[in-house]
Amino acid sequence: MITVTDLSLAFGERALFKDVNLKFTPGNCYGIIGANGAGKSTFLKILSGEAEHDKGEISVGKGERIAVLSQDHFAFEEYPVLETVVMGFPKLYKIQKEREAIYAKEDFSEADGLRAAELEADFAELGGWEAEAQASQLLSGLGLDEADHPKLMSELDESRKVRVLLAQALFGSPDILLLDEPTNGLDLESISWLEEFLMDFPNTVIVVSHDRHFLNAVCTHICDIDFGRIALYSGNYDFWYQMSQMLQRQARDQQKRNEEKARELREFIQRFASNAAKSRQATSRKKVLEKLDLDNVYVTSRKFPYAGFKPEREIGNNVLRIEKLNFSFEGTPVLKDFSLTVNRNEKIAFVGIEHTSKSAVFDIVCGDVKAESGEYYWGQTTAFSYFPKENSRFFNSTMSITEWLKQYSPDEDETYVRSFLGRMLFSGDEALKPVNVLSGGEKVRCMLAKMMLSGANVLVFDDPTNHLDLEAITALNEGLVAFPGVILFNSHDYEFINSIANRIIEIVPAGSDGAAGAPGAVIDRMMPFDDYLKDESVKELRAAAYRNAQKVRI
Repeated sequence: MITVTDLSLAFGERALFKDVNLKFTPGNCYGIIGANGAGKSTFLKILSGEAEHDKGEISVGKGERIAVLSQDHFAFEEYPVLETVVMGFPKLYKIQKEREAIYAKEDFSEADGLRAAELEADFAELGGWEAEAQASQLLSGLGLDEADHPKLMSELDESRKVRVLLAQALFGSPDILLLDEPTNGLDLESISWLEEFLMDFPNTVIVVSHDRHFLNAVCTHICDIDFGRIALYSGNYDFWYQMSQMLQRQARDQQKRNEEKARELREFIQRFASNAAKSRQATSRKKVLEKLDLDNVYVTSRKFPYAGFKPEREIGNNVLRIEKLNFSFEGTPVLKDFSLTVNRNEKIAFVGIEHTSKSAVFDIVCGDVKAESGEYYWGQTTAFSYFPKENSRFFNSTMSITEWLKQYSPDEDETYVRSFLGRMLFSGDEALKPVNVLSGGEKVRCMLAKMMLSGANVLVFDDPTNHLDLEAITALNEGLVAFPGVILFNSHDYEFINSIANRIIEIVPAGSDGAAGAPGAVIDRMMPFDDYLKDESVKELRAAAYRNAQKVRI
């Protein structure tokens, strides 16, 4: 259990937290949500002791261990993967290293023997004999091949390091588990495994995440950071959202009533302040007006962008035909004889572990790279707009955001351009910032404004939800559901895929014996994502395609 009492923290004049009181109890999972900059990660750091606070107290149950998902992906470069995971339980790891050091001695003394006996008892009590097996099980569940387990951390790429650090946090069943964006870098199958792990976890979990499906699956409570307060709600993210919408409506209604009452009081005071017969009543109403609090009726500090994509022309029946594309990335084939026909009214989600293959399809048909062989044909009525995964090349300029967006606008009128920036929350001086200093989330919002201006009837997105907060993800999600044209996209956001796609395409990897085909073979189904995952024929096809892989992945 962890208790927060009268917690306050301010940076200059800005109060990040003020008089926060919360209790986190075992058996529950608490989702921490709030707008970007609200202090979600800072709150976790305060709970873990990594960051200081101005006032208040953090109390942890006696003898309870806190485990934290490390954000430093290069802190364990010299250590083997399995050892890095075991380091998540410092007490056990310390005993293990001391035990190994004693047994490595050439002149093993009687004192060493006594100490070794003590260590053996402690080692067994803490589960030391099962530690390596448990670490290996965690890594496999998170999608790390057994071949990677004996490697040094320095030999792994970024996505695999993230998985090791997550396994490190989960290792040894900590009493309190603090997770900041644990689904980043995970494929959908690993996220599903993590959801099941946390649902069965008997102790306290506190998690920051922008993944709505994940928050719905694991959270028993939601902690909403807004205006420096942290309000605790029972239930998952969807329940919080419905409740918050109701409370905001009530707050707005109350504010409207207060403003109307204040207007009536002011009119009375102004009319009768100099009237001797009414002066006492005017004085009385003035006191009521002074007590009427118009500034502390909180609605929300959250800002929702507006994502509305309106095609300039209706799309025809012939949208896109791809014939036998072949492409290699850094010498490795990622597409082999890839063919596809896209029809009108289709919103296609590309899923699977072959991330490079999916990006290659998008890059080729949108003209960013050239295939080694094969052809593709866009229909005469189509006009596409592309959101590439790597967008930094668009922002190598000192132009202001307004000047930058003007390049892509059919109307050079600044008011017209600024209206689209306003929809993406760039207003006033914000629209004058140089584009080369923008954050990842700001760049994404600029790209979305560019796509809204395009009037395209085909939208292509390569993992667009990266760097976006929950409000922006929700806005984009709703905009794409409402879009009347064709969409090709991939994403790691389960809810995003399931709510938008009506067709699922999974590019499967090559098997070592060639049985699964080369990258570019596909499983193709006209159905929502939930149905795709439950479909027995799909399960059989996937099992066959991945039979040479350690574990099936989405």
